Amino acid sequence: MSDLPKMKIAEARDALRNGDVTSVELTEACLAAIDGADALGAFVHKTPEVAMGQARSADTRIKEGGAPDLCGIPLGIKDLFCTKGVPSQAASRILEGFRPEYESTVSGKLLDDGAVMLGKLNMDEFAMGSSNETSAYGNAVNPWRRNGDETALTPGGSSGGSAAAVAADLCLAATGTDTGGSIRQPAAFTGITGIKPTYGRCSRWGIVAFASSLDQAGPMTKDVRDAAIMLRAMCGHDPKDSTSADLPVPDFEAMLTGDIRGKTIGIPREYRMEGMPDAIETLWAEGRKMLEDAGAILRDISLPHTKYALPAYYVIAPAEASSNLARYDGVRYGHRAKLSQGDGITEMYEKTRAEGFGDEVKRRVMVGTYVLSAGFYDAYYNRARKVRTLIKRDFEQVFAEGIDAILTPATPSAAFELGRQVEDPVEMYLNDVFTVTVNLAGLPGVAIPTGTDSQGLPLGLQLIGRPWEEGDLLNTAYALEQAAGFVAKPSQWW
Repeated sequence: MSDLPKMKIAEARDALRNGDVTSVELTEACLAAIDGADALGAFVHKTPEVAMGQARSADTRIKEGGAPDLCGIPLGIKDLFCTKGVPSQAASRILEGFRPEYESTVSGKLLDDGAVMLGKLNMDEFAMGSSNETSAYGNAVNPWRRNGDETALTPGGSSGGSAAAVAADLCLAATGTDTGGSIRQPAAFTGITGIKPTYGRCSRWGIVAFASSLDQAGPMTKDVRDAAIMLRAMCGHDPKDSTSADLPVPDFEAMLTGDIRGKTIGIPREYRMEGMPDAIETLWAEGRKMLEDAGAILRDISLPHTKYALPAYYVIAPAEASSNLARYDGVRYGHRAKLSQGDGITEMYEKTRAEGFGDEVKRRVMVGTYVLSAGFYDAYYNRARKVRTLIKRDFEQVFAEGIDAILTPATPSAAFELGRQVEDPVEMYLNDVFTVTVNLAGLPGVAIPTGTDSQGLPLGLQLIGRPWEEGDLLNTAYALEQAAGFVAKPSQWW
């Protein structure tokens, strides 16, 4: 296999402009790598003709001079993003055959900058899952394996296909979405970098909705510099999205100095969970020392309502999902069930949704409908909204007291076996324990690979930043990345 797909965005950008490689060559190498990696289940809709056309256009644009950073860079697009003329199923049977006549704002921005779309990436159905096992396409598989063990591991979820593709060097970077940790958790499981920006920083228009007050798009890349480059291209105000922030987008890459002297990093005592594996505790301690050695000041902080975050999230997210998913009924697009003689509109709705939705989606729709019902709205949904306000206030208070960023573990474990947690949804939900607070509070959060466990699997730490200060957060992440020096890669078995 060619080494070209192993390039990072920054080095490919420079190589393209120097004439050392063309986008056509880079794209051909990535397409060959994708064709040889079907065992990973990462790419579910390959678009080689589209990619080659975009690559040729990018090469012409680069020769003319002044091309944007992402011009000619081959990317993977999560199946949650609507892409014009290309299947966009959100990994669900109910959207089988759906080819949008429009482009999501985020993918449109990337393509306008000259990026090359290699295809659509696997994910949990409607982004509901933490292991990429609820997909209508089948599982995505982590390219990492435990030392001396061939057991297939999860790449995390819901952006599992994105994480697997980037970690396995099938593309230079990928888009992800994060509702409760779906960028950061798979990034940590696969040894890559993933950032969820502040809610409203990236447009949600054209991204299939899960929970509208929590969903946010972000990049999944091979390092922090690449995340900064790609995030800048994805951000910006969008009048088509009422929650999109009308704020200037800084040059995040230019802010990567690695100098964090005098920055105050908070260490939340509530994230020291009972039963946390020693490897995670050790990694967190090492991360604290790395930041301290880089000149940061560490301070213990309290986020007292953290313990209520997971139950609040699993009331709010299903409630919003049950409302958002009501539109999938077989009337206008996607899957429609075959009807028996005498069946009416109600039977069509029932049969279509029963056939089209997977078990996890049905579970969350039922939970959401229950907590929004007349008798339980105040007891569950309204109470969860109040808890969300308290969680947000916890963060506001620590930031007001001079905290610049917060360091926590990204996940409660390394990647686990596929199939291990499928029968116990509560155990699966616990994978989000360190990440959901960030979504509930609308804050930016980034996962950075910083070490491996005793079995050789990657482990990541999470940094949480002030709202709208992704540049400062990425610079702190850059300092941590430099100190950790994580360069491990999975052995190619696929």
